[in-house]
Amino acid sequence: MTTPDAPAIVCISAGHPDVLAAQFRRYEHEYDLVITGSALEAKHRTKDLLAAGATVALFVMETNLPDATWYEAMHMMRTAVPTARRVVVSPWETFIAESTDLRHALAAGKFDAHLLLPRGVRDEEFHVAIGELLNDWGATAAPQVESIQIIAPEATALTRAISDFLLRAGTPHGMHHPDSPAGRAVLERWEGPAGSWPLVAAPGIVEHCTSVRQLAVRLYGRPDDIDVDEVIDLAIVGAGPAGLAAAVYASSEGLSTIAIEAEAIGGQAGTSSMIRNYLGFPRGISGMRLTQRARSQALRFGTRFYTGWPVTGVTPGSDGAPHRVHTDGGDVLARTVVVGAGVTYRRLGVGSLEALVGDGVHYGAAMAVAPELVGQDVVVVGGGNSAGQAAVHLARYARSVTLVVRREDLTSTMSTYLINEVSYNPRITVRGNCEVVDGGPGEDGHLAWVDLRDVVTGETERREVRALCLLIGAEPQSAWLPEAVLRDEQGFVLTGRDLPPEAWLDGRPPTDLETSVPGVFAIGDIRSGSMKRVASATGEGATVVSLVHGHLAGLG
Repeated sequence: MTTPDAPAIVCISAGHPDVLAAQFRRYEHEYDLVITGSALEAKHRTKDLLAAGATVALFVMETNLPDATWYEAMHMMRTAVPTARRVVVSPWETFIAESTDLRHALAAGKFDAHLLLPRGVRDEEFHVAIGELLNDWGATAAPQVESIQIIAPEATALTRAISDFLLRAGTPHGMHHPDSPAGRAVLERWEGPAGSWPLVAAPGIVEHCTSVRQLAVRLYGRPDDIDVDEVIDLAIVGAGPAGLAAAVYASSEGLSTIAIEAEAIGGQAGTSSMIRNYLGFPRGISGMRLTQRARSQALRFGTRFYTGWPVTGVTPGSDGAPHRVHTDGGDVLARTVVVGAGVTYRRLGVGSLEALVGDGVHYGAAMAVAPELVGQDVVVVGGGNSAGQAAVHLARYARSVTLVVRREDLTSTMSTYLINEVSYNPRITVRGNCEVVDGGPGEDGHLAWVDLRDVVTGETERREVRALCLLIGAEPQSAWLPEAVLRDEQGFVLTGRDLPPEAWLDGRPPTDLETSVPGVFAIGDIRSGSMKRVASATGEGATVVSLVHGHLAGLG
């Protein structure tokens, strides 16, 4: 039996309500199943649910309705509950005929999936799709199963940073007030001084957490947990898509492999709310889920991960000696090193806004704070796919999202499918030829306003906003590399034939992904000339492993 405030699955069908009722009966223990015969009835039932304090996780709608077109009905449902996932189903006899129009609408983000109405029992392909959508909804709503709990009287820059780290790590968690039932239960286990916020509770652990790194060390350990005399076959610096692919292929082929990540597994890709053009995921997949699946795959083959430890340097080995990878958590000896540290978002450089990072100003998509923005206005700065994905995700919660770009429009920087999705969303407005030049806090110390300047006319406009998300280009994270590893003028690492001839050994260029230091390779966004796409990064991660094998063979 569901509870009165259980999330609902609302099905809308005039022709096959019995089929949908039978198919969704398996979810009734955890969701409130509502079967309606028209768009208007669904609207009224949804209104009643919201008034009772419940919400809707999923709308499932047949195309042929008696009182509205599928487009009108879907727009109605999206307006009622923007956070709900939306599915259109077609019976077999009309599926092919309807697919063309619905495919274009799906690409524009008008709904999340177009599925064939099940024609029998145990249509597991149908339920895999439904399960993925409910899983995606649950990851962005308050999770019912919490592996970790954060206890604090109010949200702060630190609690938001901890929550963002856990979200990117794929760890279900929740934040609770000390006076809440969960908060009181944790305080009963706490043996330290009162007023130590935030407290972080996990099975068998209650700690006063003072930094994200402290939590990362507790969850993933330190690099110097490795025996000081052990020499690893491969040390991967950075666990974004490129590094994760290298970890999977290297460890599956028997190489002793570690991956050291400065922030959270997945890198910047892990903050993408939905990647729709990655091969093999027709309904899309969030960056967090994609990279966490890759991490689980690498762990299965034996890769060891150390998260929260920026690599501070590499001392190249000579005459076959191993390279020494340095971190504040200890050094690692490795026969080969793959650099996949990626890039970081370029800083805005406005002092008044830099002072508010974590208090309304965020570098990245700010997925963890999105639920705090219900009914608020948000500005996203950036014209790439990451900015578009952030705008679409934030629009599920915020009253309005303004996407600010210095160029005239998005056509030269964003994928067409995402431009269409941004354009269709009524909560998103694109401001071309515009930049953010100032901002400041309100009485609570949180971001309250920003100034937007038209780069053509010079006119400035002040906007009241609750969040500013900055995704404004990339700078390579390569300053820690030794001088022997050559880079281009922007700091991206040179590899293969892009290296100048004077850096070649014995007149021969390094292999395609090898740097100017033998046995040190570069992959993904940090590499000069890379495509800056998730698929190409994973391809380079897979490719580099064969080059690593070749180098190890040369070492004998």
